Amino acid sequence: MFKIRKSKDEEPTAPGQVKIKKKSRVPGVMITQYVEELPEGMSTPDFTRKPIALTIQEGKLAIFRAIVTGKPEPTVTWVRNEGEIDDEMYKITHDTSSGEYQLQIPDVSVDQADTYKCYARNEYGKAVVTAVLNVIEVGYKKSRALKESRTAIRETPEDFKKALKNTVDIESKEEEKPEIDDKFWELLLSADKKDYESICAQYGVTDFRGILKKLNEKKIEREQEQEKVVERLCNLKPIEMRENGAAEFELEMSLKDITSKIFLYKDGVMVPFDCDTEVKHGLRQVGKKFVFSINGVSPEDAGLYQVEVDGVKIFSTDLKLPPVDFLVKIQDVKAEEREDAVFECVISHPMHKINWVGKNTPLEQGDKYDIIVSEDKLIHTLVVKDCMPLDKGIYAAMTGQKSCNAWLIVEADNDPNSHGKKKARKTTRAGGGGADLLKIAQEQQAKIQLERDEMIARAKERAEAEAAAAAAAAAEKAEADAKAKAEAEAKAKAKAKTKGKTKAKGQTKTKVKGQTKAGDGTDKAGEDVEEEDDEEEDEQEGEVPTEGKSSKAKQELQAKEEGAPDTEEEEPVQEKRKRVRAGPLVPDTIIDPGVYFTSGLSDVTAIIGTDAELVCRLSSEDCDGVWYKDGKEITTTDDICIVKDGTYRKLIVKNCKEDDTAKYRFEADGRKTEAVLKIEDPPRINPDDLADFMKPVTIKTGKDAAFKLSFVGREPMKIQWYHEGEELLEDSHTKIEKSSSHSRLLLTKCPRKITGEIKIKIKNECGITEAISQLIVLDKPTPPLGPVDIIESSSSCIEFKWRPPKDNGGSPITDYILERQQIGRNSWKKLGKIGPEAKYRDTDVDHGRKYCYHIRAETDQGISEMMETDDIQAGTKAYPGPPSTPKIVSAFKDCINLAWSAPSNTGGTNILGYNVEKRKKGSNLWSFVNPPDQPIKEKKYAVKDVVEGIEYEFRVSAINISGAGEPSSPSEFVIARDPKKPPGKVIDLKVTDSTYTTLSLGWTKPREEEGVQDEAKGYFVELRPAENPEWDRCNTNAIIMTSYTIMGLKSMAMYWVRVIATNEGGDSEPQELDNYIIAMPPPVRPHFTDRKIKNFIVMRAGNSARVNFNFQASPIPDITWLKDGLPVAKHVTVSNSDTSSQLMIPSAERHDTGIYTIIVKNIVGQETSSVEIRVTDDPKPPGPVELEENVSGTVTVSWTPSPDEKKDDRLHYMITKRDSVKRTWHTVADHLFNNKFTAINIMPGRQYQFRVYAKNDMGLSEPSESPTWEVRRKKETFSVTLPASKDCSFEAPPSFTVPLKMRNSPESYECYMSCAVTGNPKPHVTWYRNNVSLNTNTNYYITNTCGVCSMVILKVGPKDSGDYTVIAENPLGRVECSTKLVVKD
Repeated sequence: MFKIRKSKDEEPTAPGQVKIKKKSRVPGVMITQYVEELPEGMSTPDFTRKPIALTIQEGKLAIFRAIVTGKPEPTVTWVRNEGEIDDEMYKITHDTSSGEYQLQIPDVSVDQADTYKCYARNEYGKAVVTAVLNVIEVGYKKSRALKESRTAIRETPEDFKKALKNTVDIESKEEEKPEIDDKFWELLLSADKKDYESICAQYGVTDFRGILKKLNEKKIEREQEQEKVVERLCNLKPIEMRENGAAEFELEMSLKDITSKIFLYKDGVMVPFDCDTEVKHGLRQVGKKFVFSINGVSPEDAGLYQVEVDGVKIFSTDLKLPPVDFLVKIQDVKAEEREDAVFECVISHPMHKINWVGKNTPLEQGDKYDIIVSEDKLIHTLVVKDCMPLDKGIYAAMTGQKSCNAWLIVEADNDPNSHGKKKARKTTRAGGGGADLLKIAQEQQAKIQLERDEMIARAKERAEAEAAAAAAAAAEKAEADAKAKAEAEAKAKAKAKTKGKTKAKGQTKTKVKGQTKAGDGTDKAGEDVEEEDDEEEDEQEGEVPTEGKSSKAKQELQAKEEGAPDTEEEEPVQEKRKRVRAGPLVPDTIIDPGVYFTSGLSDVTAIIGTDAELVCRLSSEDCDGVWYKDGKEITTTDDICIVKDGTYRKLIVKNCKEDDTAKYRFEADGRKTEAVLKIEDPPRINPDDLADFMKPVTIKTGKDAAFKLSFVGREPMKIQWYHEGEELLEDSHTKIEKSSSHSRLLLTKCPRKITGEIKIKIKNECGITEAISQLIVLDKPTPPLGPVDIIESSSSCIEFKWRPPKDNGGSPITDYILERQQIGRNSWKKLGKIGPEAKYRDTDVDHGRKYCYHIRAETDQGISEMMETDDIQAGTKAYPGPPSTPKIVSAFKDCINLAWSAPSNTGGTNILGYNVEKRKKGSNLWSFVNPPDQPIKEKKYAVKDVVEGIEYEFRVSAINISGAGEPSSPSEFVIARDPKKPPGKVIDLKVTDSTYTTLSLGWTKPREEEGVQDEAKGYFVELRPAENPEWDRCNTNAIIMTSYTIMGLKSMAMYWVRVIATNEGGDSEPQELDNYIIAMPPPVRPHFTDRKIKNFIVMRAGNSARVNFNFQASPIPDITWLKDGLPVAKHVTVSNSDTSSQLMIPSAERHDTGIYTIIVKNIVGQETSSVEIRVTDDPKPPGPVELEENVSGTVTVSWTPSPDEKKDDRLHYMITKRDSVKRTWHTVADHLFNNKFTAINIMPGRQYQFRVYAKNDMGLSEPSESPTWEVRRKKETFSVTLPASKDCSFEAPPSFTVPLKMRNSPESYECYMSCAVTGNPKPHVTWYRNNVSLNTNTNYYITNTCGVCSMVILKVGPKDSGDYTVIAENPLGRVECSTKLVVKD
């Protein structure tokens, strides 16, 4: 076997190489060095520009770019994790001028999405970097791999049992088999045999033999468990999707205990369900049949569903949903206020419902949102009704794992004329996909339908091919059986002549199978293993004695007598195993094979009341047969017709009834074929009743409508009524009557809007029937639609048109009824009926006058509400424009003084005067202040018709010769009362808190002084940047609190702040802070927060150096790093935050050695700290060592300096010495900064060796050894004169080696005295206080240990004061020592 190394595998290392991992200056690049030390001038490969990750659209050009360095020049290669890079789909280029390497992928596809690696190699190492390519799939294409896998499964189906028989392990594999998921076994236990292959393929299982064996064991265990709770279990139907978007699966079972609890699980989690089929998970029980339903299936519903009874697993089925993607995603929508917004998308597979989310909240159908799904379930629409500015945000559509989102932008209506008024709801819609969206959905629907048709066609072709193959195999088998039978009979006759007929009479009743009733010699004709298994299964059906079997027994007996045993030859494992007869055959004998079936019966399903036909075909026309129903022979009757048509045999069951459901069998010449006739009774409707039901029902609004329909069908039946596709449920206006033969729908007090399609759906287990009718509710029409279009407007005529009503109430428009009002008058003039045309011409008008019209529509059902037009002017007059907004000059309890300015547009004539109008707050009625016929000449006026305490607003209109013009905009509201005094200044204004973006203020309300300053009702906070002379108000409305937080300040900016109190009398004088404010937290002088700060760092060259300082400072300080008092180099990286600063040297060299200083400075102060970084490496050893004797008894050691001496100012030398006597090395000199040293005490006759080491902060170098040094000496006669020896005496008089010391001790404390005495023989020691012996006093603890004499006074008192003496004596003498003890109070 050989191994193909992928890019993930590690490269083998050559013998003698090392693998030193290094970091690159470019993040993400990994360098491996092959040698311990690089030669001078050489370097390992590295990337100066690395390829970056790409996300690119399918079909575009993808390019990875890289630039590498290294000496010698590296070679660059590209690999990908999964797959190979070939010349057809990839292009590798190199630009020698720029040094750039490129991997180009033209027309990139989804298959090429992968992780790519770029290698740069030379003889000293390699560098590698990875980059990911992501490909965005476009268009409406599906995953190619998914399509190919589906096609492969459809085009190469194999019978599971056949695959099981023919699977042979060609080569045993030693790999461990992966564990099989429990879900796999649950599916197999509940699946049909025909589904085994697809389930195994899904889970990647290939050991069919082992699986089938283990499956049988599990089935036995499962059946034993199920017998405890279930008497009978059959008709297990896996889960299937329905047309209405629901999924169902069913089973039939008889419970031993009817009180047993049934549970439903999804992926091992219990799912609540209800007997109501309209909930999410429903259960419907019909007799012994249980139908589980999942309504409104969504992608989250996919999974393994299991049914358990009292904890015993009964049935398992897997719900799989096709992956759904968005063909057209929702787009951003810009809508106006009170307009509807529409989001639409198209998905790749039909879905009953998708999930809509708005601003992270799930959306449901309701008053605010409409969720619409097209009939083909491909187009999904969300309508946001009546958009308001609060609806602005992100909206998303989700189909499980896929989602798309878009913005909804709502433009507010800034029309000043509508300010303060409720805006009208708009009938327009913003957004939506339009016709293109529908076209895409139709194309996708056609594509899905085409795939379904192709799948059905392939299934039909496969079924026909299998049927043809089965028929051909049956014919060949029958022919072979007949031939074998003939040969066996001929041989039997030949043997009978010689051996007699005695042994040939042993006819017995044996088990007969369907395929061997007519003497099928299977064991002798060579059937495969599969046929033998079929024979074993058929043996269980029963025992039938036949002549064919007896003749076969004869042949076997004769073969035994003759002694011609059968032998088996084993073919290669890929072929079928066959039995081969070794004995002679009799080819001359030809026997008729008999009649056999060329086409058998097939199961038939018929509807009750119709005819059913069962057909089979024989190989011969001249053969009669017998028909059986459930094992009983049947003949021709009034309801059963038996037809013989050539080789075809037909059984026709007329007017099928439920009793005709049975298993039918046809037997001819000892052969048989069976089929099941199933009679279904779906809901059916009499055609006459259906025709009556389909006639539209027409009623008037408020009346009742009834729909009734009779039907027949098998019970139980589910009856549902629908209105415009939405199911009707019983309520106060909807009554539904149901029975087994008819249903009636009664709709009471029908409104006009209920007009539409009425549908009834009747469903039972056999099918579904639908009937559709129409309900028409008549009502008076809705008002005509405006605005009107003016066709002509002259001094003598007004002609205009309008749009018909949106709903004519179900009847055509017969007339429009008009009335007119001249603007300025209160009466309306009736113009009468003008006909059904939505247009009118009015000739009875006065020039310059304005008119308003009321238009109503009339039908047979009544007259609509009126539609009022805008004012239409007959001709044009030059009216003046509006004056300026009136200004309130002053206000008192009985008079309000106004002033205004003349209009800029006077209409081309002089202004004759002004009208002043007033309106109370909360009222809609304007009233004239001056009589209309007495205009005000001046541009000011004192309004005296006011009530004290009432709030008013005023407007002014100008008058010229054409009449009064448009009024001005209303003035501010003013209260009729004597003016109040403004409040005083606020008190104690101060800053309570501040940050870089906020400022909090607090103050005390101003004092009240009657007649001077009134109470403050609110406050305004004003802010002014230091560079701006203008004050800006922070709050538009006055606040009542005495505190305020200003938001959105610019960090470290200077501001002036003031507060103004206000009431109805006006604003107070502003109260400013004494000084400007800086937007920052309270000032803090910089200080470092690290407990321990390193001030010296030694590191090896090539490693990265990091120095981190944490500090606190406010405002944010300026941070400066210096190296030896100068700014740091460019390759040094400094990272700063509000509370820390980090200096990093990526790959430190010796020249980076120095003292690095950080300066943290703000307006409060500054703080500095320094750290010395020493970058060095293991020193190189010194050069050769030389020895020289300049002075006798010494030797001078000199050596060549180490190559690192010039690079490292802290490098010094250490010398060790070894002589031939001690033979150990010891240091004779250290910290030598020169290259010479003189060693002394050099003795002649000894050999000396010296070693010189270079030493720095990293350690010692390898030693440089000197040659051996020796000074030879002349040998002389050595003589020694020994003095006379004397006897030694060790006796000595006593003496104190350590005397007593003065003692000062507090009262009640412990006192310790000691001294040391020597002498031989050992002296006797006595303690005295004031010349009184203490040796026998128990108050004193006296010891003498090895000459150390000590005394302890446990609790010192005043009586213990005095002189203490120690006397030591032996036979050679006597000595004493004294001291004094002073006891303090």
